[in-house]
Amino acid sequence: MDYLPLFHNLRGSRVLVVGGGEIALRKSRLLADAGALLRVVAPEIEVQLRELVQNSGGECVLRGYAEADLEGCVLIIAATDDPLLNAQVSRDAQQRCVPVNVVDAPALCSVIFPAIVDRSPLVIAVSSGGDAPVLARLIRAKLETWIPSTYGQLAGLAARFRTQVKGLFPDVQQRRAFWEDVFQGPIADRQLAGQGAEAEHLLLAKINGTAPVATGEVYLVGAGPGDPDLLTFRALRLMQQADVVLYDRLVAPAILELCRRDADRVYVGKRRAEHAVPQEQINQQLVDLARQGKRVLRLKGGDPFIFGRGGEEIEELAAQGIPFQVVPGITAASGCAAYAGIPLTHRDYAQSVRFITGHLKDGTSDLPWSDLVAPAQTLVFYMGLIGLPIICNELIKHGRSADTPAALIQQGTTSNQRVFTGTLGNLPQLVAEHKVHAPTLVIVGEVVQLREKLKWFEGAQSQI
Repeated sequence: MDYLPLFHNLRGSRVLVVGGGEIALRKSRLLADAGALLRVVAPEIEVQLRELVQNSGGECVLRGYAEADLEGCVLIIAATDDPLLNAQVSRDAQQRCVPVNVVDAPALCSVIFPAIVDRSPLVIAVSSGGDAPVLARLIRAKLETWIPSTYGQLAGLAARFRTQVKGLFPDVQQRRAFWEDVFQGPIADRQLAGQGAEAEHLLLAKINGTAPVATGEVYLVGAGPGDPDLLTFRALRLMQQADVVLYDRLVAPAILELCRRDADRVYVGKRRAEHAVPQEQINQQLVDLARQGKRVLRLKGGDPFIFGRGGEEIEELAAQGIPFQVVPGITAASGCAAYAGIPLTHRDYAQSVRFITGHLKDGTSDLPWSDLVAPAQTLVFYMGLIGLPIICNELIKHGRSADTPAALIQQGTTSNQRVFTGTLGNLPQLVAEHKVHAPTLVIVGEVVQLREKLKWFEGAQSQI
């Protein structure tokens, strides 16, 4: 180990920064966030750095560096573009046994800046010892995606009750077991879901020995339209901790693989007129599994509240007193349109967009056609493939031009994405010619003509 990682308490302490440019500004921002009093010395100091120093209670010294500037400082930063000056600052600091960092010159440093993931009071530092700083930053970026910002709030919750728990459990092993249970159970779940007051209430009950018997919970999570990169951080976290997964047909295999490896997986998908498990049974399964104390992930393609019957499921959970969380997902309209290069709204073509289910609960397509032919709007039909001839005929019959641009997006956002563009008049013909099958999204509107200018997803194939 070339460097021993330590965390330096700088609050209220003087730190010298030699240099007044962009590099000095970047370092000074970190120091100010840590509560340091900045002394910035340089013949010229840029405006943003001056404002930062002033706002943090520090001082700007508009002249060249002098050794006396080190007086009273607990940390020295050399951030100039003059190698000789940087080396002098390093020598002066090390002769006084004051930690010094010289930007981009590891050999002159006694301390180095790591790449930081800040979830205060939880702070994670990553360092390559100055040998590969870009790699350290890339690793930090991965950690940023894995660790939600609410982990800092969870650490803050623990800090508020640490002394109380220490008095309750004098033995360190007992305290460790207590906090492991807190950080892996419903208390942490509530805090990470943004329900801080409920988390604190549960923690107090646990300390006082009045905590209710542990019950399960349901996570209603939107898996997005197919690309795993479109999952939210919160969705991924809940997918990793669920005991049981109930998933739909539209959940991509690559997304399902991100769930916890040892979780039970139950397929409850539906096709038109073919329901593997009726909705009422799905609702009951969610209730039954949660009452067994399990953490149940209800994983749904797209967004659970947009034609996903998520409202019906949480209505049953609420009626049965089952705790649940809802995590929105990127709905197919947004994801598929973006990957196909079709903006759903555009100042020149469409000032509104409507999401429409292609068939109603009784299997008909009795839609408000007169409203759907209004100008300057984009129509997005979910589950519209079977009823597409009726949809096209009715829109034309009620006044929409047969030449209106239209698109079919099959398996949008995935590597199997196919996009076919045509008109309202020939859309059913494109389905027959290219053997288009579900899941396919239908977009109708002038914005479709922008696809050839804006398409970017390499997996897309087009038919004009």
